Amino acid sequence: MTQIHDMSAVELLAAYKSKKLSPVEAVDGVIARIEAWEPKLKALYAPDFGSARKAASESAKRWQKGAPVGALDGVPITIKENIATKGVPVPLGTAATDLVPAAADAPASARVREAGAIILSKTTMPDYGMLSSGRSSFHALTRNPWNLAWNPGGSSAGAGAAAAAGYGPLHLGTDIGGSVRLPACWNGIFTLKPSLGRVPVDPPYFGRAIGPMTRTVADACLLMAELYKPDARDHMSLPPASIDWSAGPLDPKGLRIGLHLEAGSGLPVEPETRAAVEAAAKLFEKAGASVEPVLPFLSPEMLHLQDLFWRVRSWVDFSALSHARQASVLPFIADWCRGGADVSGPTVIKGVANYMAIRAATVAATQPFDFVLSPVSPVPTYPAEWETPTNDVARPLEHISFTMPYNMSEQPAASINCGYTKEGKPIGLQIAGRRFDDLGVMRISKWFEGVRSAQKKWPEP
Repeated sequence: MTQIHDMSAVELLAAYKSKKLSPVEAVDGVIARIEAWEPKLKALYAPDFGSARKAASESAKRWQKGAPVGALDGVPITIKENIATKGVPVPLGTAATDLVPAAADAPASARVREAGAIILSKTTMPDYGMLSSGRSSFHALTRNPWNLAWNPGGSSAGAGAAAAAGYGPLHLGTDIGGSVRLPACWNGIFTLKPSLGRVPVDPPYFGRAIGPMTRTVADACLLMAELYKPDARDHMSLPPASIDWSAGPLDPKGLRIGLHLEAGSGLPVEPETRAAVEAAAKLFEKAGASVEPVLPFLSPEMLHLQDLFWRVRSWVDFSALSHARQASVLPFIADWCRGGADVSGPTVIKGVANYMAIRAATVAATQPFDFVLSPVSPVPTYPAEWETPTNDVARPLEHISFTMPYNMSEQPAASINCGYTKEGKPIGLQIAGRRFDDLGVMRISKWFEGVRSAQKKWPEP
């Protein structure tokens, strides 16, 4: 029998409806799981189990009457700490931030609360979200539940670890260069980085997206049906749309699929990762899709200029801090920020132009295809104590050459597990679609979820 903490949101809602399970039992079951894992995993920030249990009791009364308040009534959820929830400070992963309680829920938090989801806790992130790691100057070191010596990835570090560990079925993360897809990849879960503006964000920024992080595609679809509702605070959001997120799998027969195995920059794809992605592509081909290679399109110069652009942006914020606060920032991030201190105006403009060049190159390379398959990361997860796979502040973005371009191009891109290394490290398959085809990416991901090789049992504490 499936343990409560391993039940999907879809399963929980069905159990509530049939009165086989109550939200109180579900929340208690998930909290027990968290209490078994969290002393080792350190995935949470500001847990509030008292409020969660109270909310579960109210939800149970509604279900008893057959009158749930919304589509997620009684389902446990965690929210990444940089997505504001009213009354909880937003430290942005760094000890340099003043801990001021948030005045209001951010759009995503508001939507899940309105739908009746029960917020258990916030989840951890590295300083300013600028690492693919569980390292932070504010939070304890977050680890990967598959092996505590491994990194959970980031910047949605806590969310990725929590999903794999069974901290409930629903989790929210953010992504500006791979920050939901990398932890999804390295924790063996599913995520979608939506098209820019599909999920309202406050404050919005170039390339920044909020996405669901779940064990199943169906749960991510359930969450997207709430997250994509409009919110006027996001001045970059897409027009309101009517999307049937519950639509079934998309048959690949007749589709044109791109296979992108060489990014053109960054770390080379390790053999086990390449083999797993190629095996996934063969499943599409066997089902009747036409699979064709996608040529490399992100040059080393493009990657370098993107790194420089982000360093300058971060230096502006970092340099405004007092010396005492600067000293409290994670040293790796502080050194990285200082790399943007003496960049000339013309070089900054080159960085802005490079953003558009990456966007144009990504669209040009992928537009001929219905979907593009690639590794999420060229390498599997790495030591928990490292900041990046290179652990080198001079080469911090070498692992995001497959993920970051889709932030620039605003295209939807998912990460779904497609295998494991000999050591047991999860390997993520990235499935990217044309701009605005978020539903298509979800439907083809559902198809792949149904035909991929058997998944390992989720890790135990």
